[in-house]
Amino acid sequence: MGVTSLSQEYTCPISPSRMFKALIVDSKNLIPKLLPEFIKSVHTVQGDGEPGSIEQVNFTEGSSYKYAKHRIDEINEENLVCKYTMIEGDALGDTVESIAYEVRFEAASSSEGGGCICKMTSDYRMIGDSEIKEEEIKASKERVMGIYKLVENHLLNNPQVYA
Repeated sequence: MGVTSLSQEYTCPISPSRMFKALIVDSKNLIPKLLPEFIKSVHTVQGDGEPGSIEQVNFTEGSSYKYAKHRIDEINEENLVCKYTMIEGDALGDTVESIAYEVRFEAASSSEGGGCICKMTSDYRMIGDSEIKEEEIKASKERVMGIYKLVENHLLNNPQVYA
């Protein structure tokens, strides 16, 4: 079983704590509202949102996927870090066993315009000697950046939300 690691960053003018609250703490409520054409619902299958809890994302009928289950591995609200693992769902396909994510929200320096640098690392644990395709990597990065940009725009247009 091989592991393919990917890293990406996204810089935005929103504070790290607001991005963390929107994308991590309240994502199961916010993301379906912002992406109703793709996300039908998000609900907790096991636990209370703390590490060890499992959440299920249900996609709409028009989506390429039906569902995905994530296990929350760590939520550190003080340091604005979240670790979670996609453990089940048709999004994993036949070649990926699981995907472990680590997301960090850090303050951008004033020379960078302030705001936040969102850093994400994804570790794809492959089945056997399978390899992830370059086009799958690109598509995954584009989806993540699209969600971050959507949340950024929502927070810019609603400055009182998660303040």
